[in-house]
Formats: sequence, structure tokens, C-alpha cells
Amino acid sequence: MNIADCTVPEKILLAAHQLEQEGQSPFSAETLVVASWQKFPRTFGLKGYTDLYPDSNKVLSSIMGVKGLARRGWLVKMGQKLYALSKDGHQVVNHLLRGGEPPPPALAVKLSRDQEKHLQALLGSSALEKYIENRKPELTFADACRFWGITDNLHGEALEARLERTRHLLAEFERLISTGNTELSNGRSVSGEDISQLRTLNDYLEERFARHLNLLRTRVERS
Repeated sequence: MNIADCTVPEKILLAAHQLEQEGQSPFSAETLVVASWQKFPRTFGLKGYTDLYPDSNKVLSSIMGVKGLARRGWLVKMGQKLYALSKDGHQVVNHLLRGGEPPPPALAVKLSRDQEKHLQALLGSSALEKYIENRKPELTFADACRFWGITDNLHGEALEARLERTRHLLAEFERLISTGNTELSNGRSVSGEDISQLRTLNDYLEERFARHLNLLRTRVERS
């Protein structure tokens, strides 16, 4: 396939790939608008001003729309209007650069209502937001507690059970979503990379706040 024959979403994906090659990842939606226009001005230039201004609506609707790149699982939402190429997105780019057709979309995975509730809570946590925005020094034990769904009044077996529940949920999500994507009821597409990031964050929080957790464990032993 000739690059000029690529669809609008595929051209945006190639622009995203170029940003990553330049070390700009995650990138903002606005950055991707400009990059897409610079790479394909005829496609993404504002009508009548093709060489002067980008048509931001054309790019943004292809990112966030019902059939947008985020919904397809080709882009991963990393924060407020921050994106990165997903594993599936990289595969599509590799096919396009080799002149082939993009691979078929990954198999959609259906979660139970309870599973989705927990996954949405993890993805919307302050801990994840600070982690992906490289604000690790700002992470607090309170952020970690909200991520695990615990309070500092939880001790002993109840504390361990809650921590183990988070580990179990993440392992289950990893098993379910490793070979496909799932779309949540709020419209967010979740890939295996998202789950892997949550697993990494959980390990980081358990290690960073090990002393705090041990204090809670010790407190119940003395009571």
C-alpha cells in the first residue's frame, strides 16, 4: 500500500509513530494535530488555508470519535488528552510501513459489571494519573490506599485480603485482555498495555509503601 492511499486514521497513526520516533511520547492531542498536518498537509490542512493551519476537528474526531483510534485500541489514553501508541497501534504502523494492509482489529473482550467497576476505579485513580504523568514524587500513601480500596483503619487479614484482591483482579484482567481489547461503558478502550501498566504501578506502590503497610500489619498484632 502506498502511504498516500492510507485512510485518515492510518495517516494520524503514522504521525503518532513519528512523534514517538522523535521521543515525544506520550503526546498531547494538540501535538498530534500539528504533527498530522505537517506530515500530510493536504489531508489535514484547513480548507482554503491548507499550508497555513491544520483542521484540528478532522484529527480530533478521528482520535476520539465512535470509530476513533482510541476506541479501536490503536492509541492508549495516558492522561487528560495525552496519548501513546498501543501494541496494536505499533502493529498497524509496521504493516503500513511495509506496504501491507493493517491487521484485523483485536478480539473484543466482555467484562462483567463488577469487573468493569473495579477496572474503572483503577484507571481513574489519582495514583495512576500521577504515575503516568511522571509525578512519582507526589504519590502519597493516601493515593495508594485509594488505588487498593483500603483505609488506614484496615488491619491484619482484612488488609491482606484487600491487597490480594487487587493483585487477583489485575491478574484476571491481564488474562482476559492480553489477546484483545475491551471497551468500557464510558467509551474508553482498554488494551493489554493498560493492564500491564496497572500491574507495574501496583508493584511499585507495594514496594514504595511497604513500611506503611507493615505498620498497619504490626498495629493489629499489638492489639
